[in-house]
Amino acid sequence: MSEAVQTEVADGVAVITIDRPQARNAVNGEVARGIAAAVEDFDARQDVAVIVLTGAGGTFCAGMDLKAFLAGDAPVVEGRGFAGLVERPPVKPLIAAVEGYALAGGFELVLACDLVVASEEAKFGLPEVRRGLVAGAGGLIRLRTRIPYHLAMEIALTGEHVPAARLAEAGLVNRLVPAGQSLAAARELAARVALGAPLALTASKRVVVESADWPAAEAFARQQEIIGPVFGSKDAMEGAIAFAEKRAPVWRGE
Repeated sequence: MSEAVQTEVADGVAVITIDRPQARNAVNGEVARGIAAAVEDFDARQDVAVIVLTGAGGTFCAGMDLKAFLAGDAPVVEGRGFAGLVERPPVKPLIAAVEGYALAGGFELVLACDLVVASEEAKFGLPEVRRGLVAGAGGLIRLRTRIPYHLAMEIALTGEHVPAARLAEAGLVNRLVPAGQSLAAARELAARVALGAPLALTASKRVVVESADWPAAEAFARQQEIIGPVFGSKDAMEGAIAFAEKRAPVWRGE
Protein backbone atom coordinates (compact mmCIF):
# COMPACT_ATOMS: atom_id res chain seq x y z
CA MET A 1 0.00 0.00 0.00
CA SER A 2 1.16 3.57 -0.70
CA GLU A 3 2.76 5.52 2.14
CA ALA A 4 0.47 8.41 1.19
CA VAL A 5 -2.62 6.31 1.90
CA GLN A 6 -3.07 4.44 5.18
CA THR A 7 -5.69 1.77 5.82
CA GLU A 8 -7.07 -0.17 8.77
CA VAL A 9 -9.92 -2.57 9.44
CA ALA A 10 -11.80 -3.27 12.68
CA ASP A 11 -15.25 -4.70 13.41
CA GLY A 12 -16.37 -4.70 9.79
CA VAL A 13 -15.36 -1.07 9.19
CA ALA A 14 -12.42 -0.14 6.95
CA VAL A 15 -10.80 3.29 7.12
CA ILE A 16 -8.87 4.84 4.23
CA THR A 17 -6.79 7.85 5.27
CA ILE A 18 -5.12 10.24 2.83
CA ASP A 19 -1.82 10.84 4.61
CA ARG A 20 -0.13 13.88 3.09
CA PRO A 21 -0.78 16.50 5.78
CA GLN A 22 2.22 18.54 4.64
CA ALA A 23 0.35 19.09 1.36
CA ARG A 24 -3.10 19.39 2.96
CA ASN A 25 -3.75 15.87 1.64
CA ALA A 26 -3.74 17.08 -1.96
CA VAL A 27 -4.17 14.21 -4.41
CA ASN A 28 -1.25 13.17 -6.57
CA GLY A 29 -0.77 9.99 -8.56
CA GLU A 30 0.42 8.04 -5.54
CA VAL A 31 -2.69 8.94 -3.55
CA ALA A 32 -4.96 8.09 -6.48
CA ARG A 33 -3.38 4.69 -6.92
CA GLY A 34 -3.42 4.05 -3.18
CA ILE A 35 -7.12 4.83 -2.84
CA ALA A 36 -7.99 2.73 -5.88
CA ALA A 37 -6.04 -0.24 -4.52
CA ALA A 38 -7.67 0.11 -1.09
CA VAL A 39 -11.16 0.27 -2.58
CA GLU A 40 -10.52 -2.81 -4.74
CA ASP A 41 -9.24 -4.69 -1.70
CA PHE A 42 -12.05 -3.71 0.67
CA ASP A 43 -14.80 -4.36 -1.86
CA ALA A 44 -13.52 -7.94 -2.15
CA ARG A 45 -13.05 -8.64 1.55
CA GLN A 46 -15.64 -10.55 3.56
CA ASP A 47 -14.61 -8.84 6.80
CA VAL A 48 -15.44 -5.35 5.52
CA ALA A 49 -19.03 -4.08 5.35
CA VAL A 50 -18.50 -0.30 5.29
CA ILE A 51 -15.66 2.00 4.25
CA VAL A 52 -14.73 5.38 5.77
CA LEU A 53 -12.64 7.93 3.85
CA THR A 54 -10.78 10.65 5.76
CA GLY A 55 -7.65 12.79 5.77
CA ALA A 56 -4.74 13.06 8.20
CA GLY A 57 -3.66 16.13 10.15
CA GLY A 58 -6.95 17.97 10.50
CA THR A 59 -7.66 18.42 6.78
CA PHE A 60 -9.80 16.20 4.59
CA CYS A 61 -8.38 17.06 1.16
CA ALA A 62 -7.41 20.27 -0.62
CA GLY A 63 -8.02 18.78 -4.06
CA MET A 64 -5.58 18.02 -6.83
CA ASP A 65 -1.87 18.51 -6.18
CA LEU A 66 -1.29 21.23 -8.78
CA LYS A 67 2.50 21.11 -8.48
CA ALA A 68 2.51 17.38 -9.15
CA PHE A 69 0.04 17.82 -12.02
CA LEU A 70 2.23 20.46 -13.67
CA ALA A 71 5.14 18.03 -13.38
CA GLY A 72 3.16 15.42 -15.31
CA ASP A 73 1.92 13.38 -12.35
CA ALA A 74 -1.75 12.74 -13.17
CA PRO A 75 -3.93 12.10 -10.08
CA VAL A 76 -6.22 9.66 -11.87
CA VAL A 77 -6.61 5.91 -12.24
CA GLU A 78 -8.01 4.48 -15.45
CA GLY A 79 -11.56 3.30 -14.94
CA ARG A 80 -11.89 5.07 -11.60
CA GLY A 81 -11.01 8.65 -12.46
CA PHE A 82 -9.71 11.34 -10.12
CA ALA A 83 -8.27 10.05 -6.84
CA GLY A 84 -9.00 6.51 -7.99
CA LEU A 85 -12.57 6.92 -6.80
CA VAL A 86 -14.91 9.54 -8.24
CA GLU A 87 -15.92 7.72 -11.42
CA ARG A 88 -16.30 4.32 -9.78
CA PRO A 89 -16.86 4.47 -6.03
CA PRO A 90 -16.82 1.25 -4.02
CA VAL A 91 -19.73 -1.15 -4.19
CA LYS A 92 -19.95 -1.05 -0.41
CA PRO A 93 -21.27 1.98 1.52
CA LEU A 94 -18.72 4.81 1.75
CA ILE A 95 -18.70 7.46 4.49
CA ALA A 96 -16.67 10.70 4.38
CA ALA A 97 -15.22 11.91 7.70
CA VAL A 98 -14.36 15.57 7.12
CA GLU A 99 -12.15 17.85 9.17
CA GLY A 100 -10.86 21.21 7.97
CA TYR A 101 -11.01 21.80 4.25
CA ALA A 102 -12.68 19.70 1.55
CA LEU A 103 -12.03 21.82 -1.51
CA ALA A 104 -12.10 21.28 -5.27
CA GLY A 105 -11.28 17.60 -5.82
CA GLY A 106 -11.55 17.13 -2.07
CA PHE A 107 -15.19 18.20 -2.16
CA GLU A 108 -15.68 15.97 -5.19
CA LEU A 109 -14.41 13.05 -3.13
CA VAL A 110 -16.99 13.88 -0.47
CA LEU A 111 -19.71 13.96 -3.12
CA ALA A 112 -18.67 10.48 -4.26
CA CYS A 113 -19.46 9.18 -0.75
CA ASP A 114 -22.83 7.86 0.40
CA LEU A 115 -22.85 9.46 3.85
CA VAL A 116 -21.03 12.51 5.23
CA VAL A 117 -19.86 13.27 8.77
CA ALA A 118 -18.28 16.70 9.17
CA SER A 119 -16.66 18.82 11.84
CA GLU A 120 -18.49 22.03 12.71
CA GLU A 121 -15.36 23.85 11.55
CA ALA A 122 -15.14 22.06 8.18
CA LYS A 123 -15.38 24.09 5.00
CA PHE A 124 -16.32 22.89 1.52
CA GLY A 125 -16.03 24.47 -1.91
CA LEU A 126 -15.44 24.19 -5.64
CA PRO A 127 -12.95 27.02 -6.30
CA GLU A 128 -12.06 25.83 -9.81
CA VAL A 129 -13.68 28.79 -11.59
CA ARG A 130 -11.30 31.14 -9.79
CA ARG A 131 -8.37 29.20 -11.20
CA GLY A 132 -9.66 29.14 -14.75
CA LEU A 133 -10.77 25.53 -14.36
CA VAL A 134 -13.98 23.51 -14.06
CA ALA A 135 -14.92 20.99 -11.35
CA GLY A 136 -14.80 18.03 -13.71
CA ALA A 137 -14.37 15.20 -11.20
CA GLY A 138 -18.06 14.85 -10.45
CA GLY A 139 -18.61 18.04 -8.49
CA LEU A 140 -20.96 19.71 -10.95
CA ILE A 141 -22.72 16.47 -11.80
CA ARG A 142 -23.38 15.31 -8.25
CA LEU A 143 -23.84 18.58 -6.38
CA ARG A 144 -27.07 19.52 -8.16
CA THR A 145 -28.69 16.26 -7.06
CA ARG A 146 -27.67 16.60 -3.40
CA ILE A 147 -28.70 20.15 -2.51
CA PRO A 148 -31.13 22.80 -3.83
CA TYR A 149 -30.40 24.09 -7.34
CA HIS A 150 -29.63 27.68 -6.44
CA LEU A 151 -27.25 26.76 -3.64
CA ALA A 152 -25.48 24.35 -5.98
CA MET A 153 -25.14 27.16 -8.53
CA GLU A 154 -23.81 29.56 -5.90
CA ILE A 155 -21.13 27.08 -4.88
CA ALA A 156 -20.20 26.27 -8.49
CA LEU A 157 -20.14 29.86 -9.78
CA THR A 158 -18.64 31.82 -6.88
CA GLY A 159 -15.98 29.30 -5.89
CA GLU A 160 -16.39 30.44 -2.28
CA HIS A 161 -15.98 28.30 0.80
CA VAL A 162 -19.17 27.02 2.40
CA PRO A 163 -19.34 26.15 6.12
CA ALA A 164 -20.39 22.64 7.09
CA ALA A 165 -23.39 23.98 9.00
CA ARG A 166 -24.92 25.42 5.83
CA LEU A 167 -24.50 22.15 3.96
CA ALA A 168 -25.96 20.27 6.93
CA GLU A 169 -29.04 22.50 6.70
CA ALA A 170 -29.21 21.72 2.98
CA GLY A 171 -29.13 17.98 3.70
CA LEU A 172 -25.67 17.12 2.39
CA VAL A 173 -24.07 16.46 5.79
CA ASN A 174 -25.55 13.60 7.83
CA ARG A 175 -23.75 14.34 11.10
CA LEU A 176 -22.28 17.65 12.29
CA VAL A 177 -19.85 17.12 15.18
CA PRO A 178 -17.31 19.10 17.23
CA ALA A 179 -13.88 19.67 15.72
CA GLY A 180 -11.69 16.60 15.85
CA GLN A 181 -14.61 14.20 16.24
CA SER A 182 -15.54 13.44 12.64
CA LEU A 183 -13.67 10.14 12.36
CA ALA A 184 -15.02 8.83 15.67
CA ALA A 185 -18.55 9.82 14.66
CA ALA A 186 -18.08 8.27 11.22
CA ARG A 187 -16.95 5.03 12.84
CA GLU A 188 -20.08 5.05 15.01
CA LEU A 189 -22.29 5.61 11.97
CA ALA A 190 -20.40 2.94 10.04
CA ALA A 191 -20.92 0.47 12.89
CA ARG A 192 -24.67 1.05 12.66
CA VAL A 193 -24.60 0.48 8.91
CA ALA A 194 -22.49 -2.64 9.38
CA LEU A 195 -25.29 -4.25 11.38
CA GLY A 196 -27.01 -4.87 8.04
CA ALA A 197 -26.39 -7.93 5.90
CA PRO A 198 -23.58 -7.39 3.35
CA LEU A 199 -25.62 -8.41 0.28
CA ALA A 200 -28.56 -6.30 1.41
CA LEU A 201 -26.33 -3.26 1.98
CA THR A 202 -24.68 -3.38 -1.44
CA ALA A 203 -27.99 -4.04 -3.20
CA SER A 204 -29.71 -1.19 -1.36
CA LYS A 205 -26.90 1.22 -2.26
CA ARG A 206 -27.02 0.10 -5.88
CA VAL A 207 -30.77 0.65 -6.19
CA VAL A 208 -30.60 4.12 -4.65
CA VAL A 209 -27.70 5.14 -6.91
CA GLU A 210 -28.89 3.61 -10.17
CA SER A 211 -32.65 4.23 -9.94
CA ALA A 212 -32.34 8.00 -10.41
CA ASP A 213 -32.64 7.71 -14.19
CA TRP A 214 -34.79 4.59 -14.49
CA PRO A 215 -37.99 5.01 -16.52
CA ALA A 216 -40.97 4.68 -14.18
CA ALA A 217 -42.40 1.80 -16.20
CA GLU A 218 -39.19 -0.20 -15.76
CA ALA A 219 -38.25 0.74 -12.20
CA PHE A 220 -39.64 -2.26 -10.34
CA ALA A 221 -38.38 -4.74 -12.92
CA ARG A 222 -34.88 -3.27 -12.77
CA GLN A 223 -34.99 -3.24 -9.00
CA GLN A 224 -35.97 -6.90 -8.97
CA GLU A 225 -32.91 -7.82 -11.01
CA ILE A 226 -30.75 -6.36 -8.25
CA ILE A 227 -32.64 -7.43 -5.14
CA GLY A 228 -33.88 -10.85 -6.28
CA PRO A 229 -30.65 -12.66 -5.33
CA VAL A 230 -30.77 -11.05 -1.88
CA PHE A 231 -34.17 -12.56 -1.09
CA GLY A 232 -32.86 -15.98 -2.07
CA SER A 233 -29.66 -15.71 -0.06
CA LYS A 234 -28.58 -17.60 3.03
CA ASP A 235 -28.37 -14.28 4.86
CA ALA A 236 -32.05 -13.61 4.19
CA MET A 237 -32.87 -16.94 5.82
CA GLU A 238 -30.52 -16.16 8.69
CA GLY A 239 -32.19 -12.80 9.22
CA ALA A 240 -35.62 -14.40 9.54
CA ILE A 241 -34.37 -17.15 11.85
CA ALA A 242 -32.47 -14.70 14.05
CA PHE A 243 -35.55 -12.50 14.34
CA ALA A 244 -37.67 -15.48 15.36
CA GLU A 245 -35.06 -16.62 17.87
CA LYS A 246 -34.61 -13.07 19.23
CA ARG A 247 -30.86 -12.99 18.66
CA ALA A 248 -28.41 -11.02 16.59
CA PRO A 249 -27.95 -12.44 13.08
CA VAL A 250 -24.62 -13.86 11.97
CA TRP A 251 -24.08 -12.72 8.39
CA ARG A 252 -22.06 -14.76 5.92
CA GLY A 253 -22.38 -12.60 2.84
CA GLU A 254 -24.03 -15.49 1.00
